[in-house]
Amino acid sequence: MNTIKLERVQYIPKQLSPGILYVTERYSVAAHLCACGCGNKVVTPLGPVEWSLSENGDLPSLWPSIGNWQLPCRSHYIISHGQINWAGAWADAQILAGRRAEEQQRQAYYAEKSQLGTFAKIWDWILRAIRKLFGG
Repeated sequence: MNTIKLERVQYIPKQLSPGILYVTERYSVAAHLCACGCGNKVVTPLGPVEWSLSENGDLPSLWPSIGNWQLPCRSHYIISHGQINWAGAWADAQILAGRRAEEQQRQAYYAEKSQLGTFAKIWDWILRAIRKLFGG
């Protein structure tokens, strides 16, 4: 399989067809059959610290690369404008380093989001106090 097309669905089907990237916005998930042809289902969560999806018509791009390290095939590729671009195999140390980096990115993202949430609560409290003080 060298190409893949986008299909938006409410739910990911139980049986996937080759060459289709199924995306459910409701559950922020994409799924497809492994590009190597082994028949395994590959599920990628979509979100600010997961994979990002862009599209040009029905031609999807998914970033970052898909490393199927837990599958027997250990395939590694990028989906870009509907094309499967094969990437090099990773050694176990590279996989571990990549997973650590992803976890650090997640932690940093949610820590920042939490701080912004705290700031918003404090700001809301200040605004309410000012309104109460000035009879607003």
